[in-house]
Amino acid sequence: MAKEHSFDITAEVDKQELKNALEQAKKEVANRYDFKGLLAEIDYNEKAKVITLTSTSDAKVEAIKEIVISKVIKRSIASEAIKELKRESVGGGNTKLTLQVVDVISSDDAKKIVKEIKAQKLKVQASIRGEEVRVTAKAIDDLQACIKMVKEMELPLPLSFTNFS
Repeated sequence: MAKEHSFDITAEVDKQELKNALEQAKKEVANRYDFKGLLAEIDYNEKAKVITLTSTSDAKVEAIKEIVISKVIKRSIASEAIKELKRESVGGGNTKLTLQVVDVISSDDAKKIVKEIKAQKLKVQASIRGEEVRVTAKAIDDLQACIKMVKEMELPLPLSFTNFS
């Protein structure tokens, strides 16, 4: 009867859905009239978790970024999963934009989440387990209240709540 219930807070991104979103973005850019005959590249380095956008101007790079973000959102990936790292000019007057795929909770953010959960005085226990936060409680209602509270924190992370049992 005293069964413990739990869930994990993670920032995982479905890698296949991200690849699909980037492929769709490439197709849209290739078919748009305002990019015809212009440099417009989308490169994804899966190992480094970096997306590189290259085009002829700042405005074009921004347009490609908006396309990528919209495709990512349509694939049920939070827009917070894509963070702008740097924008730079490259040869021939072209612009390169580097985007980082955020799919882990940093230790600082994990500590912030645990601290906020404890400050709310909910009947739950939160602990940091590597790149995730595990929350346990005796009542499922307490866990649901905790999920609601964490969502209201509005952290710049693509949080997901998994392994609910």
